[in-house]
Amino acid sequence: MAACTVYSTQTLRTNISIPTSSKTNVGLHQKQVLFFTTNQKNNSRRTNSNKRYLITCGAGDSQTIVIGLAADSGCGKSTFMRRLTSVFGGAAEPPKGGNPDSNTLISDTTTVICLDDYHSLDRTGRKEKGVTALDPKANDFDLMYEQVKAIKDGKSVQKPIYNHVTGLLDAPELIKPPKILVIEGLHPMYDSRVRELLDFSIYLDISNEVKFAWKIQRDMAERGHSLESIKASIEARKPDFEAYIDPQKQYADAVIEVLPTQLIPDDNEGKILRVRLIQKEGVKYFSPVYLFDEGSTISWIPCGRKLTCSYPGIKFFYGPETYKGNEVSVVEMDGQFDRLDELIYVESHLSNLSSKFYGEVTQQMLKHADFPGSNNGTGLFQTIVGLKIRDLFEQIVASRAETPVGAAKA
Repeated sequence: MAACTVYSTQTLRTNISIPTSSKTNVGLHQKQVLFFTTNQKNNSRRTNSNKRYLITCGAGDSQTIVIGLAADSGCGKSTFMRRLTSVFGGAAEPPKGGNPDSNTLISDTTTVICLDDYHSLDRTGRKEKGVTALDPKANDFDLMYEQVKAIKDGKSVQKPIYNHVTGLLDAPELIKPPKILVIEGLHPMYDSRVRELLDFSIYLDISNEVKFAWKIQRDMAERGHSLESIKASIEARKPDFEAYIDPQKQYADAVIEVLPTQLIPDDNEGKILRVRLIQKEGVKYFSPVYLFDEGSTISWIPCGRKLTCSYPGIKFFYGPETYKGNEVSVVEMDGQFDRLDELIYVESHLSNLSSKFYGEVTQQMLKHADFPGSNNGTGLFQTIVGLKIRDLFEQIVASRAETPVGAAKA
């Protein structure tokens, strides 16, 4: 719906609405202006008078909403994207007929672009200059900003492609403005200009201990790498990660922090996880999730008749904290579920979930039971954040439809 306001050069002020998808029926895109005149006949004086009118139109929900997701490589961004796009419906797939090595995923509502596509140096170039992909010098932030801004403003762009198979920069691909654009990668909150374009931001924070355990499990078991090579790879990335990636979490509206369990003393396997959903207070269109009683500090062990828990059990925590200088609300889960269908018991004690119906969180988790993290807090909190983003999107669209377009003076 495009909300249009009509103004005369004298006193007429009337609001009208023009049904439209992305364009008004007078050919106007968002926030454009039309002048017209009418020839009115004055019966008492038998004279004609021309009146000049001004129409300003806004296309309501046509502006793209931009979500930023930051994390190091191998930290679950792809799984989170699959959970998020599932909440909005429709399968996320690469652009049809495009580059088979494209990093882009498109669904009915969302488009996900990988910020690796804004590498300014290919793999060989980085090696020659002695920089990693984490280093800002290996990325084109000017182009990133220009193209994300263009998409947010409803314009198509020719986005570059970084080929992860060959390590080369491929020919660009056409990206049309979706309802929701998700930019995921190493640097969505690094550049202040790009950061200002984000309607909501998330940081996936995997602790060094868990990251190391995951890489050992993946690279040794699945790829045959030695323990020494894995350690060397992690240490080589560590300085740039701490300098350029990790500081971004101070800007995030929500942080999903993955830590070793506290239920097993000195555990270093990384199979049982303690996961914290850190939610910034005061974010527009976002109300933090809470457990039992908002603002209280609560520790809860739900194991018993309604929740099956094998060793070492499950423990939840909720309470207010200060994080990176910001007031936050934290929901924490330590342990893992034995039966996902019993998650409904936990869901019933969480509030502000932004679900459409009772049990939607559990339904989403069961739907993707084969995804990594579906039996612990990573999957639970990724799903909840997906529901919160859907709610944020709907609130923004509704607010744009209700807000009168600013009047221009005739």
